[in-house]
Amino acid sequence: MSGTSNWSRWLRAQRLLICACAAFAVQLAHAEARWQTLPPTPAPVAGEQTGIADVNGIRLYYATIGRGSPVILLHGGLSNSDYFGNQVRALIKHHKVVLVDSRGHGRSSRDARPFGYDLMADDVVALMDKLHLRKADVVGWSDGAIIGLDLAIRHPDRVGKVVAFAANTKTEGVIDGVEKNPTFARFIERAGHEYRRLSPTPNEYDAFVGQISHMWASQPNWTDDQLKAIRAPVLVLDGDHDEAIKRSHTEYIAATIPGAGLQILPNTSHFAFLQDPDAFNFAILHFLGDE
Repeated sequence: MSGTSNWSRWLRAQRLLICACAAFAVQLAHAEARWQTLPPTPAPVAGEQTGIADVNGIRLYYATIGRGSPVILLHGGLSNSDYFGNQVRALIKHHKVVLVDSRGHGRSSRDARPFGYDLMADDVVALMDKLHLRKADVVGWSDGAIIGLDLAIRHPDRVGKVVAFAANTKTEGVIDGVEKNPTFARFIERAGHEYRRLSPTPNEYDAFVGQISHMWASQPNWTDDQLKAIRAPVLVLDGDHDEAIKRSHTEYIAATIPGAGLQILPNTSHFAFLQDPDAFNFAILHFLGDE
């Protein structure tokens, strides 16, 4: 009987061990799939002072919060400034944070002119003039990162440091068919709902996407010489599973801009600032000199 009892206890222990290993494997698989998630868009941060600036023929939405050296946050295409809520909460400890809804995005209007990165960069400079900001650091995501680099190329006296997260500097740097990626497709669908809720032209999302897509088809297309002329300190940042930007292109940007840093965030994608805000925030705070 004693041997049978010991055998039964051993079997039970093995079953418990197998169950524990299976549970751990599920948790590990979930952790490794973080780059496939699309966490909710953060709520606006309490205390933001919002405004509308009449610039370049449009009404540009912006918000400010915090005190200290200014940092402008520039969001990605189709989205809006709310996406940076996790970064605002980290940055306001050291900075005056300026959030912007790019022209045609979020709460900002657009006009009949075709979308272009030069035009959107000029919008940012016009807003800086309205806010009496001579110079500011820039943290940009995707299209916002491209705008940040555009500022560094065309308005070098207005930018300090630039964090370029998930940028491309040539159209060939974008992965073909990214819109069919499940995570990216969910983002496009969410962006449509947010556009209809926030935009002054809520029924024009399809037309808006068509206009933005036309820009994406031909811009940006900067030369090596243009990138080599950048003098602002630049951190080239991306997730290791970016659905939209080729890793080789990210590495090319960092290698071409003089003195640029390169950091790849593990287990994250084009939406790393939502998926792992702690790692993302540490990277930008360290680069800006706050950590």
